[in-house]
Amino acid sequence: MNVAVVTGGNKGIGLGISKELLKNKYKVIVGGRSSYEDKESFAKVDFIKADLTSYEGHKKLAETAVKKYGKLDLYVNNVGISEWKPIKEVDEYFLNKLIKTNVYSAFWGCKVAEKFLSENGSIINISSIAGKRGSKNNSVYVATKFAMNGLTQSLAKELGSKKIRVNAICPVLIKTEGLIKALNEKHSPVESNLDNFFEAFQKSQTALNRLPTSEEVASMVIFLASGSASAITGQCINVDCGVFPQ
Repeated sequence: MNVAVVTGGNKGIGLGISKELLKNKYKVIVGGRSSYEDKESFAKVDFIKADLTSYEGHKKLAETAVKKYGKLDLYVNNVGISEWKPIKEVDEYFLNKLIKTNVYSAFWGCKVAEKFLSENGSIINISSIAGKRGSKNNSVYVATKFAMNGLTQSLAKELGSKKIRVNAICPVLIKTEGLIKALNEKHSPVESNLDNFFEAFQKSQTALNRLPTSEEVASMVIFLASGSASAITGQCINVDCGVFPQ
């Protein structure tokens, strides 16, 4: 039996990860602020409402896993938000919102995971290719994802002696409700029509002429958490259909 915590596992990419973990016989503890979107999966997971920008919120999830199942094998830091804004319009509220949601949540999740993970456990941070290259009107989000990738690389070195592996997954545009909302805001790269934007991006930016799915991100989570990836740590792996070959 394997046991996983997925933060923000109740919607978007996180929901896809939760579903894939359930398919692979994991016991899954999901933490989030909002209600669970998928009623069928909801019955199969332990869902806990928690503020995941705080250490205590993450601790509650890990303690639930250990108390109920006796161990914790995988911690997936998935909570995050995306929003475009030019630097001249960035204020303290906006900066704090993105940093606390994207960076604090990952940092506290990793800190809790270090304490509660079993030997040979795994931390997987859901980052973005925005953590590897900048883009217009996106400095704050990009900075948070660079921070997440740096956190991943540093902790891989720090926690390797405890036999804990730390990796990140860096998707490109996944068509989630959160991304669609962000792309419909004023300063996003969408100039007119959202469908036209996705079509043009696929043709001009991807190698495979398509965008990845949350299921493909989830499949990478399964692989990285498995024994087949036992030599992989400190890596920030693109799931981007060839947008940013490395």
